[in-house]
Amino acid sequence: MAGQRLSFIATLAILLLTFVCSTQARRVKRDQQLSARTEPMNLSKFQVPLSNGSATLPSPTPGLSLKAITLGRGTQNYTCAAGSTAAPIAIGAKADLLDVSSFLPLIPSPKKAQTILNLLPQYLISFDFAVIRDAKISILGKHYFDAAGVPVFDLGEKGVLKAKKVAGIAAPKTASKGVNGQGDGAVDWLVLTEAAGSVGLKECYRVETAGGKAPASCGGGAARSIEVQYATQYWFFG
Repeated sequence: MAGQRLSFIATLAILLLTFVCSTQARRVKRDQQLSARTEPMNLSKFQVPLSNGSATLPSPTPGLSLKAITLGRGTQNYTCAAGSTAAPIAIGAKADLLDVSSFLPLIPSPKKAQTILNLLPQYLISFDFAVIRDAKISILGKHYFDAAGVPVFDLGEKGVLKAKKVAGIAAPKTASKGVNGQGDGAVDWLVLTEAAGSVGLKECYRVETAGGKAPASCGGGAARSIEVQYATQYWFFG
């Protein structure tokens, strides 16, 4: 997008995503020519990050399996009443959920793949939505809040999680504060579990967050809504 300034390493990050996804597409096409049968992808070698360095999230519930790893890119949404100098009130979020489950196994070492994955949110946040969509990275689903204020993760055929928070810890102090490293901080890491209406998904972990925090004060003035850019990993279990 004209006028957008991106760091060199951020550009490398999006090129990595595009390259690996295109590599996968070529591999899939070749495999389809050789055989109509495809094997289910094994994500068992990947481990959801749980520690921020000083606190730890609870582990996934025993018996559940990892269903998808996604990168969320969107906005955390807040509102300010007229004249308020209090902190903005959180009213929800919306995000595209980019599918990374399919390209991680293409990197020979799972350890290296996970290292790359954990770095991506801090670079992804510096990309405009249009730039990300133009990169042709598969969007696995959407995250939004429904009319009742319930967070929803719609992953299409993989399932739907209507979620409620069960645990949270602060993002690490080293987390990106926002776009190009500027902002009010990274939102907390969370564990979310299923609420009524979920289908096929039981738990979600929001980790490796970048940006998303509102300013400390509404600062007075007219009533308004605030959208704060964020990126993160979402890990889904079922």
